Amino acid sequence: MSGITIDRSRRAGPIAAAPSGSIWQYVSPTRLSCWLSCPLKFRFRYVEGLHVPPTPSLLLGQQVHRGLEYWYRRRMDRADVAMEETVAETIADWDRRVFDGEVQLDSPAEEARLRGQAGDLVRAYLEQVPADEPRPLAVESRMSAPLVDPASGEDLGLPLLGIADLVLPGEEGPVVVDFKTAARAAPPLEITHEIQLSAYAWLYRQLTGERETALEIRSLIKTKTPKVDVHRYPARTDTHFHRLFAVVREYVAALDGDRLNYRPGFTCGMCEFRTGPCAAWDGRYSPWGGDSLGP
Repeated sequence: MSGITIDRSRRAGPIAAAPSGSIWQYVSPTRLSCWLSCPLKFRFRYVEGLHVPPTPSLLLGQQVHRGLEYWYRRRMDRADVAMEETVAETIADWDRRVFDGEVQLDSPAEEARLRGQAGDLVRAYLEQVPADEPRPLAVESRMSAPLVDPASGEDLGLPLLGIADLVLPGEEGPVVVDFKTAARAAPPLEITHEIQLSAYAWLYRQLTGERETALEIRSLIKTKTPKVDVHRYPARTDTHFHRLFAVVREYVAALDGDRLNYRPGFTCGMCEFRTGPCAAWDGRYSPWGGDSLGP
């Protein structure tokens, strides 16, 4: 496979106008997933820096993550922590975010419902945590490593950055865990999470020299009676990493060539830009700043 040269002198228009070091500072599973779903959405979010308040669903997920991080950090420090203390931490800055306008909710009733749902999800999770679950090896751990292609040895010129929710010791070695909130219970297709799982495994191996024995997605389900589903996947193979690097190469080429066109599909209904920037985009120019998108 031929290498991609990151030619910064060719960057023009909106990418050149982006804040220094922004999109070229690093690549992450979140950025890759955004670009894969829609390059134009990536442009609005990461190149032009457009910001919209988080949706209620995103707010809920963020606050649940906050509570679980609190629980596991205390566990890592060998500190005792009560369930209701963790629930209180889950919603600790809820009022501030709403008051500051960071989050827009339809009514006080909706806020109360979401607040209660966040607490219920964390309770449901903590009630099913095994009493003998080992202390974590890492919690909300920021990991970064150069992207050096394992097949060719080529350095792609920017680091991979990821934040692992949790790493637990297992009987045969470390297990990398990611938390998600979901509206309904369904076995997640592994391929829909492949980029994220492969990125975390790559980073963990690069930073520790150890091989993960498994990866887990722990889904907190927002049903009337909250539940928790745990899905375990095997350690990543060379094929997974070759596929990851193939995606990164295409991503770098798209940024280098200013090829950030829209990709309409079923995910449009969940996109925060669909009624504003995307609706106004005419295929050539951005109405929100910048110049031509290039050929």
